Amino acid sequence: MAMAPRAVSLSVAVVVALLATADSWLYEEFTTDGNVRADYNAQGQQVASLILTQQSGGGAFGSRRKYLYGEFSIQMKLVPGNSAGTVTSFYLSSGDGPGHDEIDMEFMGNSTGQPVVLNTNVWANGDGKKEHQFDLWFDPAADYHTYTIIWNHKNVIFKVDDLFIRSFTRYADLPYPGAKPMSVHATLWDGSYWATQKGKVPVDWSGAPFVVSYRGYSADACVPNGDGRPLSCPAGTGRWMDRQLDDAERGTVAWARRDYMRYNYCDDGWRFPQGFPAECSRG
Repeated sequence: MAMAPRAVSLSVAVVVALLATADSWLYEEFTTDGNVRADYNAQGQQVASLILTQQSGGGAFGSRRKYLYGEFSIQMKLVPGNSAGTVTSFYLSSGDGPGHDEIDMEFMGNSTGQPVVLNTNVWANGDGKKEHQFDLWFDPAADYHTYTIIWNHKNVIFKVDDLFIRSFTRYADLPYPGAKPMSVHATLWDGSYWATQKGKVPVDWSGAPFVVSYRGYSADACVPNGDGRPLSCPAGTGRWMDRQLDDAERGTVAWARRDYMRYNYCDDGWRFPQGFPAECSRG
């Protein structure tokens, strides 16, 4: 029997309502700025898209809450085709001041057929310049991949899908992002002056709009209560609070460094004529 038009409309409305409640994170967890669009896929996952055009610029979202230590993860599908000059990011930051802390995963677009570069960096009290850059070993625009930052009192760990690619160790006598609460951010912007081959290849606007999609956001993290009170942490915090790499995971870091590292600040003597940062000679 054919379904009446009103019944069809009600059925569609019910399905949309179910999808909207299945996995909704963007507007609950974040504020947005610029070109941001939210949709739901067939599995009920909310998909946030950042859009970059020459006329209206890019888009961004930033978390409503700040955190002090945690595991932060998101799935991303990057700009397809010629993404040269674009920069997509997933990062933590305490703010924009000169003494800020920050933990970065930045994706520097490239010309069609060339690898996208993942730039990882750690800032502590305004001290940065600690980049490790990797050519991604897959096409990050062909499907979603999971990017994770684990931040605790011992180290900052970067992970792509199930592979650990970098661990930045805390040393008691060196700057480390361990005191300032940080919010979570994602951005898409025109980085023509810097992103691709040190700015030699700008954005080709004939390919606009450029779109990056995010889904599956997760923050398993502690929230500061202020006034010196203890952190408010989820149950089972030890699964990431004490997390350090084991031998097998250090092996994947070595693999990423050997086969896919494009830049290591600890090898850049031109940048540090007075000597490399102290952590370069440790561990």
